[in-house]
Amino acid sequence: MKTLDEVSEFHGHMCPGLAIGYRVAQMALKEMGPRAADEELVAIVENDSCAVDAVQVMTGCTFGKGNLIFRDYGKQVYTFIKRPSGDALRVSVEWVAPEETEEEKEAWARYMKGDRTGDTLSVVHKRKSRKIEAVLNAGEEELFKVTREKVELPPEARIFPSVRCGLCGEKVMEPRTREKDGKTVCIPCFEGGQ
Repeated sequence: MKTLDEVSEFHGHMCPGLAIGYRVAQMALKEMGPRAADEELVAIVENDSCAVDAVQVMTGCTFGKGNLIFRDYGKQVYTFIKRPSGDALRVSVEWVAPEETEEEKEAWARYMKGDRTGDTLSVVHKRKSRKIEAVLNAGEEELFKVTREKVELPPEARIFPSVRCGLCGEKVMEPRTREKDGKTVCIPCFEGGQ
């Protein structure tokens, strides 16, 4: 199993979202079996937060292999499906962050407005560290609501030929092309952006 340091190295920094994803992925691997070598484990993520980087590194589910599926719902929900059985584990993050002090709220507001002075950064980093520690030390029942289900398997990754756009000349996956003025074009050219 990948370590938290390896996950952090991939992501570029340590943060509460990454810690959440790390814990989600640990649970998924414990319940669903080993890290995916190919497409035998599928992850459906319902957000594009830092947590998804941890899910990728830990589980081996990636966009490139087609076994990481993004649904832009903005929810901290992660579903892991085992092929070929269709057995699934749905993990919804229930964790409540520790209450913030007034000093932390004020420092975060300054930080979000671009203040990167030493005093502001000191408070923001302590706040972040406290949240990370809370996530890493929490019990699974405090962090997650977990349901087991049987789901219809998403299709396996498909490989399509690339064709050249009739306007910009760049390669595009054939099923993503459109027809415009008698030419086969990419979506940006079709929409007038190129």
